[in-house]
Order: sequence, then C-alpha cells, then structure tokens
Amino acid sequence: MTGTDSGSASVQHVGTDAWTPSSWRSKPIKQPVDYENPAHVQKAVAKLTRLPPIVTANEIWKLRASLRDVALGKAFLLQGGDCAELFDYCQADAIDSKIKLLLQMSLVLIWGANKPVVRIARMAGQYAKPRSSPTETVDGKTMPSFRGDILNGYPADEREIDPDRLVQAYFHSAATLNYVRAQLSSGIADLHRPLDWNLGHVRDPDLQTRYTKIVESISESLRFMRTVGADTAGQLQTVDLFTSHEGLLLEYEAAMTRQLRHPPNRFTSDADAHSGSVQEDAIDDSDPTGSYNTSAHFLWIGDRTRQPDHAHVEYFRGIENPIGIKVGPTTPAEDLVQLLDVVNPNKEIGKVTLITRYGEGRVEELLPVHIEAVKKSGHIVVWQCDPMHGNTRSTTSGIKTRSFASIFKELSLSLSIHSSLGSFLGGVHLELTGDAVTECTGGSVGLLDEDLGLRYETFCDPRLNEKQALELAFLVAGHQRGKRPSVIAQM
Repeated sequence: MTGTDSGSASVQHVGTDAWTPSSWRSKPIKQPVDYENPAHVQKAVAKLTRLPPIVTANEIWKLRASLRDVALGKAFLLQGGDCAELFDYCQADAIDSKIKLLLQMSLVLIWGANKPVVRIARMAGQYAKPRSSPTETVDGKTMPSFRGDILNGYPADEREIDPDRLVQAYFHSAATLNYVRAQLSSGIADLHRPLDWNLGHVRDPDLQTRYTKIVESISESLRFMRTVGADTAGQLQTVDLFTSHEGLLLEYEAAMTRQLRHPPNRFTSDADAHSGSVQEDAIDDSDPTGSYNTSAHFLWIGDRTRQPDHAHVEYFRGIENPIGIKVGPTTPAEDLVQLLDVVNPNKEIGKVTLITRYGEGRVEELLPVHIEAVKKSGHIVVWQCDPMHGNTRSTTSGIKTRSFASIFKELSLSLSIHSSLGSFLGGVHLELTGDAVTECTGGSVGLLDEDLGLRYETFCDPRLNEKQALELAFLVAGHQRGKRPSVIAQM
C-alpha cells in the first residue's frame, strides 16, 4: 500500500466508518514496511496476539486521569527518553539511569511549578523510527536505512527487514517494564531518601548545589510531617512512571490491541476521587469493554504520519489509550482541528496531547495560530513542547546535532506564548539519556561542535545528556517561578 503527499484530507467524512484494529489496512499509509515473506509476518503477528498484555486497562486510565489534570492546569507532564531505543538498552544500569534522571528532573519541576508531575518514559517500546529516505550512507557505503530494532539492526549486515524482530520487541519491552515496576516497588523513588538519586555524571558544582538545596527543602518538609504525625509514608515511597512510544509500526500495534473490560473508576481522577466529584467528559458507557493498545500506556502519531484520512490516524481513533499528535510547521490549523475531531469526537479532556515541534525560529509565528484554532474547536488538550526535533542541524563535517540554547529558547518562548494567550504549556517532551554522551552542543559545560566525537553514541537523533537534561529542568523551573536565570544569557 502506498501513501500520498501530506496535506489537507480529501475525504470529507473521515473516521465515520466502523472501526476495527485492522481497519487501517483500507487506508493509504506513510512509512510503509515491505516484508518479503508475508507468511513469516503472519506467524509473528499470530504469536503477538496470544501473548499477555504488557500494560493494563487500569494503568491506561490512571494515566488518562492524570493527563486530564494536566489539561486543566493541575499538573505538569514530563516525557523523555531515547530517540531510538535499542534492544541492547534492556539492561539494569541503562534502565536505572533513565529512571533516576526522570525522577531528578521531576523533583526540580515540582519545585518550580508547585504542581504534581506526570512522568512518561520514552522506553519499553520506542523501537521503530520514521526515516526520510529508504537508504543511507554509513562509512561511505550505501545501505537500507536503519528503521529501529523492531524492523532491522544498525550493523551493515543486519539491515534486512526481519519479522522475528516483532516478537523480540515484545519481550524486550516486557522485560524493561517489568524491571521498572520492580525498581519502583522496591523504593528507588522513595522521597524519604532523595539523595540516593545520585547526580551520576553531573559534575558542575553549581548544578549540584541547586539540586541539593531542593532536596534538602523536601527532606526538611518530610521531617516536619513525621513530627506532626502527618507522614503518609506509603504515598511517598514510590511514583507512577508510564511508558510510551511512537505508534509507527501498525502491524505490531494492531497485534497488541486487546478488547478489555473498562475499569470501574475510569471516570474519576485522583483529585476527583478525593473531592467526590465526577468527570464531566462525554464518555460513552454503553459498552463495558473497549479496544486498548497494550504495548504501552501512551502512544503518539508522528509528524510524518498524521494525515487525517490515512492509516495511522484511522488506527489511533479507535483505541482507549491517551494519545499524542506531533504538530509542526507543515500542520495547517484546519487539519489540526480535523484530526482532533477524528481521534476524539466526544472531546474528552486530556485524551489528546498536542506535541508542538516548530523550531526556535518559527514558534512565535505558528504556535499562536494553533492555540487559537484549538480554542475555537472546543477541544481541551494537553499542550506539550518538543523543543528537540525542530532544532536539529548538521555540523560542517555532517554530524547531526542540536543546540542547548535553541532547545531552551523554543521551550521558553512556548511558555510565554501560552501565558500571553490565556493558555498554558502543560508539559515537555525530550530526547535524553542518563549517560554522559556528547550529542547536543552547549549548556553550562560548553560543548562545541568539535567535542561531539568524544561520546557520540546515538543511532538516530542527538539526545541531551544527563547534565544538560537536569540543567534544562532547572531553567524551566526557574521560568515557571517567574525568574530569568542569569545563565540563560551565557548560552
């Protein structure tokens, strides 16, 4: 099946036909995968349909309730992880470093926004990557593009599309999430001992000092709560960490879709449960079951596959999971509203997260138009900034990188634009790693183009290292508290 050019949909009644997990097959598709052996693919898909869910309906609705709070301005969303997750990243140290980094960042953001932080990792399934070309040149040799471990391998002799990787992706995702759950239940996120979240590769004394002051403030508050008998320890020993990936490979996503019974408490968020109020969303309760993508809690549609009358939107409109849509310079406002109407016809609050990615030079031009269009449509969405993808550049030697200053500029401009229009930025979406890589330039460490070769380890797009990611969290927190950290002028 072949796709057409992106742009406004030619179909006037998109999304009105009956939906099934395989109805996407009747639509044109972008980023198609041409498997050589259909029988081999069907064998892998049949295996996937028999395997247990990786996530549950209860977990999915817990996230939906949390994202409803984000959409209403009651919480902030932090989403981050690898650009292209590899099967090799399924090991304890690599997983621990990402968990700890997200916990550190969320602690800083809680301090800055004075709101709960919803944490979503780009982990346990981010194995497929869209590519602009079917081939690429590596070390002077042209070969099929690396499309993520779920399809092919990065080594030159593993570039053939292999259906067995579909099943491998399931088991690596399940093993990763199983370890995450075990670590969280074992107290890795216990706020009674936040200093156990060591700063790892962060060596900057100023950054360490700022983080330590926040930790000491929280520790002092916890000691006071213990003293007055208000220490609800069970709620402070762990956190929720949800998983996400781009829903690119529909063969896999459809095979992981299950008809499950809705949880009885899906109408209420944690805040509603305490207050006794009920959500006012127009959720259809005529059917006790629904279609859930059980490969992850949250999935998003990429900028290359968001055509309203195409296969990916067709699949996404039928699942109960909260979903994201990447919004970039090529997204007309009318297409954006049409997309929202298709995937969320009942206008359920927080069901859709709009992940904006314009680039620092175009955010002031494009974001206000999209905000006003969504306001007029009546949809209440989570607005999330992805300041990474619009700020990618190549060095003179051809190395793909991103500037820390550009990343923060787009993020800070987005915060200001939302505020000026009576809206608010609900979250941030970052490509990052807990390792001391040298893939993005700038930050207080002052990485230059010539430093990129020291530890350039990404297999696709450049990521913030641990120090840059934590520094960005401090800058966002300072912005949220109405301050302009002086370090901004130095970047």
